[in-house]
Amino acid sequence: MKRRDFILGGTAAVAAAALARGAYAAVPKPYAWEATPPTDGAKDAYIKWMQDNRGEDPKYLAQRWDRYQVLLANKDLSDARNKRAFLMTPREEFVLERNLGRAYEHAFLDIGYGVTISGPHLVGRMTSAIDVKFGEKVLEIGTGSGYQSAYLANLTDKVWTIEIIKPLAERTRATYDALIAKGYTEFKSITSKNADGYYGWEEAGPFDKIIVTCGIDHIPPPLLKQLKTGGVICIPVGPPGAQRVLKVTKEQAADGSITVARTDIFNGKIVPFVPFTKLEGDAISGTHNGGAKP
Repeated sequence: MKRRDFILGGTAAVAAAALARGAYAAVPKPYAWEATPPTDGAKDAYIKWMQDNRGEDPKYLAQRWDRYQVLLANKDLSDARNKRAFLMTPREEFVLERNLGRAYEHAFLDIGYGVTISGPHLVGRMTSAIDVKFGEKVLEIGTGSGYQSAYLANLTDKVWTIEIIKPLAERTRATYDALIAKGYTEFKSITSKNADGYYGWEEAGPFDKIIVTCGIDHIPPPLLKQLKTGGVICIPVGPPGAQRVLKVTKEQAADGSITVARTDIFNGKIVPFVPFTKLEGDAISGTHNGGAKP
């Protein structure tokens, strides 16, 4: 069996590998938005609920619960909906096989192609910052492993995501499809494509919320244009390797003019991200740094 960090054999082979990875091969109960695991009791109660309802491996459930407790202590999950989303999303399904033992560690992890999966604290803090409501349209720039979109799919039924690296986009789409086949029907709400995320997804917009998971030195004007008035973008902005994660709200003044309000969600802390690369033709070439700075 080929490992998931290779594309050999095409997306069908990758999907088959993803299906084979889980010892718990099928989700026993259909997904329901009102179904919520116990969050205030003992670890054992959470693990039992998840096994009964989601059919997941207790080893990873225990690790997820332990990380959840640290996220709570660090105030990285702001409300009950984000707590549920974290506890319902199987992060172990989105890391490379060689990193399974580190799936719930704090640090980012390599996923191949020179990019990473963000650590759970960063994902929790950024997603909480945009405050996704059920039914809102959310765009993610930088699909990567697929974990962020999977988390979003536990908050809303309308998720779009763009990945610039074609083989990674294909691998992640295969992962989603394999998990859907296992019974994770919430991931049917994820629409994905391979493209340059700088230009957003105009035909699918406008969006209520946008989350960007790669670093850039300005806010891309096309993303602001595709954001609804009153909408929010969470985006790492700054020079290479030294970004600050901003919550950007698009506001309309009484005279009809559009302005943006910025808040640093880490209070000035530097958080390095992989670069916001760009396409020239069909090839990735350089980054979008140095563009317009609205």
